[in-house]
Amino acid sequence: MKTAIILAAGLGTKMWPYSEIRPKAMIPVGAKPLIAHQVESLESLGFERVVIVGGKLHGQIRNYFREHGPGSSEKQGAQIVVVADEKAQGTANSLCAARSAAGEEEALVLYGDTLVDESDLGRLVEAFKQRASNELAAVLVNPLEGQSSAEWICCRLADGLVEHIMGHPRDDYSHRFCAFAVSREFWPYASSSSGLFTSVQVGMMPPLEGHLEMSLLDCMQDGYAVRAVETAGAFVDLDKPWHILLANEIVARRACAKLTAHELAEGASIDPSASIEGFVRLGKNSRIGRNVIIEGSIVVGDNTTIENGAILKGSHIIGSDTYIGNYCFLSEGTTVGNRCVVNHCAELDGVIFDTVYLYHYMEFYGVIGMSTDLGAATVCGTLRFDDGSTTHRVKGRRETPREHSNAIYLGDFVRTGVNAILMPGVKVGVYSVIGSGVILEEDVPNRSLLYVKQDLVRKEWGPHKYGW
Repeated sequence: MKTAIILAAGLGTKMWPYSEIRPKAMIPVGAKPLIAHQVESLESLGFERVVIVGGKLHGQIRNYFREHGPGSSEKQGAQIVVVADEKAQGTANSLCAARSAAGEEEALVLYGDTLVDESDLGRLVEAFKQRASNELAAVLVNPLEGQSSAEWICCRLADGLVEHIMGHPRDDYSHRFCAFAVSREFWPYASSSSGLFTSVQVGMMPPLEGHLEMSLLDCMQDGYAVRAVETAGAFVDLDKPWHILLANEIVARRACAKLTAHELAEGASIDPSASIEGFVRLGKNSRIGRNVIIEGSIVVGDNTTIENGAILKGSHIIGSDTYIGNYCFLSEGTTVGNRCVVNHCAELDGVIFDTVYLYHYMEFYGVIGMSTDLGAATVCGTLRFDDGSTTHRVKGRRETPREHSNAIYLGDFVRTGVNAILMPGVKVGVYSVIGSGVILEEDVPNRSLLYVKQDLVRKEWGPHKYGW
């Protein structure tokens, strides 16, 4: 098996506001797109050709991998081909859109919005190689472990095989799907998808989409078997905004845990006055300056400066061309993108995308989209008065996340004015402005401006008020 297919054509509507200007596969994880982690894992496993099926915004994926394309004069690693499925009518249809580029050969199939452990993918490939003659596919599945089965297309297992598949069941299903290894004999099942997921419990309402899992069930109903491999490592399906925080935490801790000594690239330096309890990896020309405190390990890109009393709690990934300094504070597991500024007493806990500016006495917990500028003293509430968790609305449906329910989620190209206050769990759409002094308690749609309108009282005043 030398070909892999990544399905990345979905609209990602439940990921609002981070899927408005990018495919979900291009959401930053560890200061680079999620799909870049998938491609690196595939290359490490020896895959020679990767076909990516993008949707309406597939141009961003093609642009990112332009040096890997068939026409590149300096190809590196696997050859990457990007094809379009702009109708995005389901994963089975997207798989068929890859047919001309991939050929009807056996292939490893990934979803473009998932973080999958490389070793688990390797185990799936090995299980597929050892499959029985009546097994047309093998799947990597993740135990739900307390998560609601109603959120996913799920399956039950028996004797190492998939016993049954059900779409968003109420209960009694134990695993969700992570990745697929399919044989050449499976392709007709994908191409004959009915476009409707019929394996649902009474009263459920499936949309008109051709799901790959339904094609698997069709295959099973014709008497074939599907081998199942359980994940052993971390798995995150980036379905909703809080999953961005989970994925970044995993990647940051994994990268930092690999460090066993300082690793300094050409031109990198560490000032003797810096206090570092763990290890650091610095890219070219990056430096750690005076009086920096690092309580753990960090991974830093090129041309980045950390100086002047910055405090970092550790397990951070920090991008290139970024400035962090002047007594700012980063909580454990925080990820900082490329070309960012975290300055003068700013406090950050979470993830910021590229080109984010955080200044003077601001405090933030959550996710900040690209090219967002927070005004001085912008703060967010992280603890509710009732010590509870915030209930979110996702496509009109109420949901209380297990993790990061009280985080703030700011979209791309957002600005806040000075002294804006963001209450736990609010989301702000892209191209929006939250004005000075606003106390924000509800989600803000894309392309909105909110500002406070105040009444002013003017009276005569002067020396006579003091007896002159």
